[in-house]
Amino acid sequence: MVSCGKCEAKCFISSGLGAFETAECTKCGHPVMIPVQMRQFELREVIASGGMGTVFKSWDINLRREVAVKLMKPDIAEDPAQVEEFVKESRACAGLNHTNIIHIYSFDEIDGNKYLVMELAENGTLDDRIENEGIVPELDVLDVGIKIASALDAALRHNLLHLDIKPGNILFNNDSPPEPKLVDFGLAKSADEERGYEEEGGIFGTPYYIAPERLSENREDFRSDMYSLGGTLYHALVGHVPFDAPEIHDVAQAHIQEPLIPPNHEIADIQEITNEAICRAMAKNPDERYQSYDEFIMALTAARSHLLIQKYGGGGAFA
Repeated sequence: MVSCGKCEAKCFISSGLGAFETAECTKCGHPVMIPVQMRQFELREVIASGGMGTVFKSWDINLRREVAVKLMKPDIAEDPAQVEEFVKESRACAGLNHTNIIHIYSFDEIDGNKYLVMELAENGTLDDRIENEGIVPELDVLDVGIKIASALDAALRHNLLHLDIKPGNILFNNDSPPEPKLVDFGLAKSADEERGYEEEGGIFGTPYYIAPERLSENREDFRSDMYSLGGTLYHALVGHVPFDAPEIHDVAQAHIQEPLIPPNHEIADIQEITNEAICRAMAKNPDERYQSYDEFIMALTAARSHLLIQKYGGGGAFA
């Protein structure tokens, strides 16, 4: 019998269930599993699954703390190129020490299972908030923007671009209020590395937030991540992506060709100062965006302060 990590119901599951196999909780349908021990880590619950691997809520027996263990999927663990990408993500994150970047604790292998141990942030993603709330409050969006821009600035100081900023890669922990955490540096590359981003007809990064220069000129710098963060904040503010179309190719072309509809044309009560910050971060021409994260953070902070003054007056409610 195991406890469901979502509804906490007690579930009876077959002892014949294989390692890492899951069954549905009889109450809510959430996947439950028999705990699996790998070295000092007890993997207890599936919390996410993606192209590279599955993430488990786990317990570090030695240090007596909860962690996340990302286990590489067996079918790609046999591909040296895929393994190198997995290791690349581990190394890229491990060198970064910032409150709003998921901390990496270790990378290891046992019995052919390659896994990454990292900080646990299980309070959902910004994507979840958008899906559940439709429109995220402006103050919360500005808070996320300030903190994730600071995280990207820290990565840039280590000469790293993220290149896949999107709501699903911004997680929240269980602090009160929840702290946003940037995750998934799987596409990260050196800021001075030259590489095209059309490969076998595909686009690296998420097309709904990708900067136009990455599509039209096969180049990028930190302002490309800034554009994607702007697009992510836009989505949270208005409840839909900046550009949409039935075909992915048309979404990509819209980033290049279509003018951005300002956020306050979609939601009238968005402040003009917030509107200007998002629109500038998403300028088609990188030279028309903010030329440093400090500038972008200052603009978002000014918008946050203005919003608090409007909401609370000058009484110092700036916690």
